[in-house]
Amino acid sequence: MSTDLSIVSLITGASPLVQFVMAILLLASLFSWTIIFSKWRLVNRAKKAAREFEKTFWSSGDLSGLYAQISKNPRKPGENGLESIFVAGFRDYVRLRKDGELSPQVVMERTQRSMRVTLNRELDVLENHLPFLATVGSTSPYVGLFGTVWGIMNSFRALGNAKQATLAMVAPGIAEALIATAIGLFAAIPAVIAYNRYSTEVDKITNTYDAFFEEFSNILQRQAHK
Repeated sequence: MSTDLSIVSLITGASPLVQFVMAILLLASLFSWTIIFSKWRLVNRAKKAAREFEKTFWSSGDLSGLYAQISKNPRKPGENGLESIFVAGFRDYVRLRKDGELSPQVVMERTQRSMRVTLNRELDVLENHLPFLATVGSTSPYVGLFGTVWGIMNSFRALGNAKQATLAMVAPGIAEALIATAIGLFAAIPAVIAYNRYSTEVDKITNTYDAFFEEFSNILQRQAHK
């Protein structure tokens, strides 16, 4: 009598708890891949937008004209962080400068506060869902291992009740249990790679935003003291 050891039959023949573990891991993997592709588009778009805006900013000698042009088409958070920081800073700077009672130091402090809030909001969008990838990458192997241990335990329990123990009796149970570990690794490995990759990319974008923040603040600082 032959035993069907195909992956589909092993999954369908697994115990309910092991099947539940497999389902959780497959859902985690599905969500991870969805985040990976969406984050890939978002990060690449943010990097490209930052490069383009830096060229536009440094080639433009009229900040008021640049602000008027950009403010006509406001961006959603995450689409162009440098542009959003510039708009928030220049808008508040102009508004505060109209108040003649405020000192240049107070104007700059409030302007920088507004820019910092915008910068943090942009970074929150870029970092969104990265903790989920880290969680999947760190916990999926252990969740899969739990399913494996449970499946092997059931196999040996059935072996203990058998009158004649053979390898053929426990092989299907052990095989179906090991699939849980395999699925756990399948979910974890891409999540870990993506988390490390996107964390590095977000750090680079953060450095770009911080550098622009400081440079733009210096420009406004000079204008405030004129």
